[in-house]
Amino acid sequence: MLLFLNLGLYIIVTIIAGWAVNHAIERTHETASVLSIPARIFPIYFPMGNMATGLFVIFSLIAGVVGVATSVTGVTNVLQWDAPNLGAAAASSLLTWTLTMLAMGFACKEIYIGWTDANLRTLEVITIVASATQLICTGAIHAGAEEFTPTTLAAGTV
Repeated sequence: MLLFLNLGLYIIVTIIAGWAVNHAIERTHETASVLSIPARIFPIYFPMGNMATGLFVIFSLIAGVVGVATSVTGVTNVLQWDAPNLGAAAASSLLTWTLTMLAMGFACKEIYIGWTDANLRTLEVITIVASATQLICTGAIHAGAEEFTPTTLAAGTV
């Protein structure tokens, strides 16, 4: 059940972050042309939000795409419930949680700086919620994978 919740959260994160990147690409030329040189060099200038918005949106998009892939493959791996599949699910879940925590760090920085758009506030909140649910999901998968450790298999307790 938690994998399906994460799948929905990561789909929403991917959609909002993809929209923000598309919006920034479309408006970069007209808004960045009046900026000074250091800000003009950055390939995607975000006309909404603050100075943390660019990194937050990019890492949220990466975490969202990896989270969707992890959730889809995690469902199939957990349904098969054997050692190699649970190990793969545990590893990909840990990677996704790490990327989501990175995006959550930028979300916290963006909240701290302030002055963000409503869409960005939605992305911040969903990223923070996704990091918490991904942590619980990672712990559950790792707990399930522990029963298939080599010492347990060698002892014949499974």
